[in-house]
Amino acid sequence: MQINTDEKAIDNVLNRGVEQVFSEKEELKKFLMSGKQIKLYCGYDPTASSLHIGNAITIKKLSEFQKLGHKVIFLVGDFTALIGDPTDKSAVRPKLTKEEIEKNAKYYQKQASIFLDFEGENSAEIKYNSEWNDKLNFRDLIELSSNFTVQQMLKRDMFEKRLEEEKPIYLHEFLYPLAQAYDSVVMDVDLEIGGNDQMFNMMRGRDLQKIMNNREKFVLTLKILADEGGKKMGKTEGNAVFLDQEANDIYGAIMSWPDGFITNTFELMTDVSLGEIDEMRKQISDGSVNPRDLKMRLAKELVTIFHNEDEAEKAEKAFVEQFQKGGIPEDIEEVKIVENESILDLLVKIKFVESKSEARRKIDEGAVKINDEKITDQKYIINFDNKNDKIIKVGRRIVKLIKSS
Repeated sequence: MQINTDEKAIDNVLNRGVEQVFSEKEELKKFLMSGKQIKLYCGYDPTASSLHIGNAITIKKLSEFQKLGHKVIFLVGDFTALIGDPTDKSAVRPKLTKEEIEKNAKYYQKQASIFLDFEGENSAEIKYNSEWNDKLNFRDLIELSSNFTVQQMLKRDMFEKRLEEEKPIYLHEFLYPLAQAYDSVVMDVDLEIGGNDQMFNMMRGRDLQKIMNNREKFVLTLKILADEGGKKMGKTEGNAVFLDQEANDIYGAIMSWPDGFITNTFELMTDVSLGEIDEMRKQISDGSVNPRDLKMRLAKELVTIFHNEDEAEKAEKAFVEQFQKGGIPEDIEEVKIVENESILDLLVKIKFVESKSEARRKIDEGAVKINDEKITDQKYIINFDNKNDKIIKVGRRIVKLIKSS
């Protein structure tokens, strides 16, 4: 396999969207300039039925290394998902069953194929970390855990915060960084990439690689997609955009983002030049451009990536017609409902979703609105309060609710 050692191409991979490199960026650059093929990976716990844009950021970075000729592993954390990553969590994650995890991971490779090539001379490899973790016995676990201290684990910000707030820290949560670290050892990788919020876990893998394989593992962290106030895009924040969403829904969700997401997303998710993105920042700052126009360009770019150019054109047209030219369509569908109907039952009834679990996710995403008010409570009950109709929207879908007589 021919390895691309062009310095400009390597500098772009090591700088665009990158937060930190350990041990040193120059050391990793030297390694890449040598012409030797490196092995790298990023892990994805199937805690949802679809990957989201936050995941896509790291997958895109993996693809950049693949295009240079390096060996990429797309790791599905079907074992680590059983534990639940405590990263940035103020409370313990709910446990998932093995069946839920398998169902969630079903389409991950297909979605990752938007960026990664799983065929050909230098195909990306998909692995599942249950392959090796399921084989560990209790003796193995004791041996592995002896390489870390409780003090190391307690240095994590979220654990310190929980101690201050007298919230519980469960023992299995300490095992998550250990399990992730062991992935690096078993696959014997040269590099792990991930969001900057994963640095603690990735560094434990670096430690364990030195101890067990007696060699270096580089760690590259990427910027977290967040607005100027530090609010992240993700499942926890309820503003995630999932890769299995329809084109219109992705477009509309991005248009609802705060303006602070615009330039960061251009840098992390598109190939627009960094010089042009810097110019966007200046234009937003001095007011010489309407952020909405840049957001529309961004929405179109991302829909093109996740669907295609034709779908992006249609999504843009639908958005303009519905939201910039008058809002509610004249031929809006009407649905009769009884008073005090559950929002979850209603979304399934009017076929906006296929199941209550999908309805819950739409609510968590902030995609459900009644009379332009966002619904955040999954237990919300429709109550007409003497009004004769309500407009319900989920993404681009919209109907008028009429109280049944």
